[in-house]
Amino acid sequence: MNRFTDRTAVVTGAAQGIGAATALRLAAEGARVAVLDRNAPDDTAEQIVAAGGDARAYVCDVTDRGSVRDVFARIATDLGGPHILVNNAGITRDDLFFRLSEDDWESVLSVNLTGVFHCTQAAQKYMVAQKYGKIVSLSSRSALGNRGQANYAAAKAGIQGLTATLAIELGAYNITVNAVAPGYIATAMTAATADRVGMSAADHQEAVAARTPLGRVGLPEEVASVIAFLASDDASYVSGQTLYVNGGAR
Repeated sequence: MNRFTDRTAVVTGAAQGIGAATALRLAAEGARVAVLDRNAPDDTAEQIVAAGGDARAYVCDVTDRGSVRDVFARIATDLGGPHILVNNAGITRDDLFFRLSEDDWESVLSVNLTGVFHCTQAAQKYMVAQKYGKIVSLSSRSALGNRGQANYAAAKAGIQGLTATLAIELGAYNITVNAVAPGYIATAMTAATADRVGMSAADHQEAVAARTPLGRVGLPEEVASVIAFLASDDASYVSGQTLYVNGGAR
């Protein structure tokens, strides 16, 4: 399957986890992939190239508007204007609300929501000009509320509102805008959550699996496959939606 031949895709937060899996999936289907992360994402790009794909790594802090603007200009020169944007960069700074610091509130909102604003505003300029674009942003099941994650939940709920609004504003330019809301996915981020509550990653996953209808936690590749669908022309009439990928959890 080569759904992304001659397409340029930008994936943020692509050094590990869902971002890395998504970059690998898009490249495997023919995309030229710009791999972005505030930490050097060279390993992901090298994996893509070793598999015969086309990728370049860029260091970018999505909270820095100037850095984002400059990186997208470089990508347009190196790989062509972006046809696909996957807003995946995210962090957690978990704590109960009564002791949540302003710094932890601001840092999570800045990366997880304002970073999406910066990247999407940079990408849409190219997409509008070419009358084509696919934007997929990462929300979360936590958008529905999760103890100890008031900051993260607020940011991920914001993604859903932003997605619905951008679908309205950008639809006239043949740009679709959707979000994916994963449940518990086995990543470094969820391992950090386990550590916060005093559990090993394995024990935490086992506890979550026990209350998940499918009886297990998810894998980054399973989220990547849904992102790939929404970024493809197979989803050409899907826009403004948030799709939950959570094993049937409620």
